[in-house]
Amino acid sequence: MSMQELYTEAQDLSSSKLRDEIVQRLYEQSRQLCNEGISYTKSKQDTRTEKLDSIFTSPIFGFPIMITMLGVLFYLTIAGANIPSSLLAELFGYIEAQLTALFHVIHAPDWLHGILILGLYRGTTWVISVMLPPMAIFFPAFALLENYGYLPRVAFNMDRLFKRVGAHGKQSLTMAMGFGCNAAAVISTRIIESPRERMLAILTNNFVPCNGRWGTLILLASLFMAANFTGGIKSLVTTGVIVGIVLFGIIVTFFVSWVLSKTALKGVPTHYTLELPPYRKPKILDTVIRSSLTKSWSVLVRAVKVAAPAAILTWVFANIYIGDTSILMYAVNFLDPFGKMLGLDGYIMMAFILGLPANEIVLPILLMGYLSTGSLTEVDNLVDLKQIFLDHGWTWLTALNMMLFSLLHYPCGTTLLNIYKETKSKKWTFLAFLIPTVIAILIPLIITQTVKLFGLI
Repeated sequence: MSMQELYTEAQDLSSSKLRDEIVQRLYEQSRQLCNEGISYTKSKQDTRTEKLDSIFTSPIFGFPIMITMLGVLFYLTIAGANIPSSLLAELFGYIEAQLTALFHVIHAPDWLHGILILGLYRGTTWVISVMLPPMAIFFPAFALLENYGYLPRVAFNMDRLFKRVGAHGKQSLTMAMGFGCNAAAVISTRIIESPRERMLAILTNNFVPCNGRWGTLILLASLFMAANFTGGIKSLVTTGVIVGIVLFGIIVTFFVSWVLSKTALKGVPTHYTLELPPYRKPKILDTVIRSSLTKSWSVLVRAVKVAAPAAILTWVFANIYIGDTSILMYAVNFLDPFGKMLGLDGYIMMAFILGLPANEIVLPILLMGYLSTGSLTEVDNLVDLKQIFLDHGWTWLTALNMMLFSLLHYPCGTTLLNIYKETKSKKWTFLAFLIPTVIAILIPLIITQTVKLFGLI
């Protein structure tokens, strides 16, 4: 068939099927050429790739393998980060003691020690000790999967589901990048050619937990959901909870994509041809070093830059009084009734508001707010940390609701800025803020009222 005939017939096809039809014709012509005498011998690598793809992209085994891979990745991150985090916390505690002694020697005023040590130093070192070990494990492990060639298979598997909800299969790749940083994932949506489907990816990427939320999710799952277990079983249960939270976020992504594709972003999903690269042996040393030094370091630096002023601001709010009440407590008391409706409290709501610049600082701000001095407490172990929460009325329901709110709530300031830069629209940027915020309120509200209705707490 000539190109003119192909073009004439293509005019009768819908735009969503045009590309697939052209590719199919090209394959048919290639097969015809092969049948006319051109021979092709598969290499050992081609045979090996086909055998592996028959498993990894199988409609039966593909998704269970994906979930297992995700679980193994989280387990390694959770189990491997505990000891380094404790060691870093002890190191920073020792340095703080020396700095405090120095402040006493030079007779520095209490307010200066409060701002610089109890606010700035404790806030930033908490972020480092909680975030750095998981990042140093998660990013290299994730990069190894990408280097091996597995992530394109994930996109292939997820393409079927995204098409059903009116989205694009490439969104699975941008969603995977969101595990590291939602702000970077928004930029990565440029790989989606369709403006409508790209907007879907931008508006729903926030439902994938970024690195700034991993610390909160892992800590609360370990303290409350896996509280009755020890050792490896505790890490295993924590991993199961985290995988469940992530899968719930993916389900919300599909649901919101489906709703938007039927309303504000109506349209038919476009088709695309994904060329699966061959599996290759990962360059382990190069990949680990690049991921640890580049990704982990850049995210950590950003977190510290944001955590430092937020820690100072929280300390100031907690130590400036109007009458007998601090500014922080005025805000907490105002937000507390609303927070109680969601199974949370005013401190938690205030922490999320002050944590808008970066998700990494929500938990440090919360702990600072729980103390009358507005400074982070010295926590020797997780038992002491859990006791702080219990003293403020926490239950498993509080922990669950905070994990869900952390997963679903509005994007951080950097991500919102990137959304505005990519869309050039205040309307879509506002919707990117509003949609997850409404969902983050509704889900804990429904769970809390249901639990209370059936007397489960």
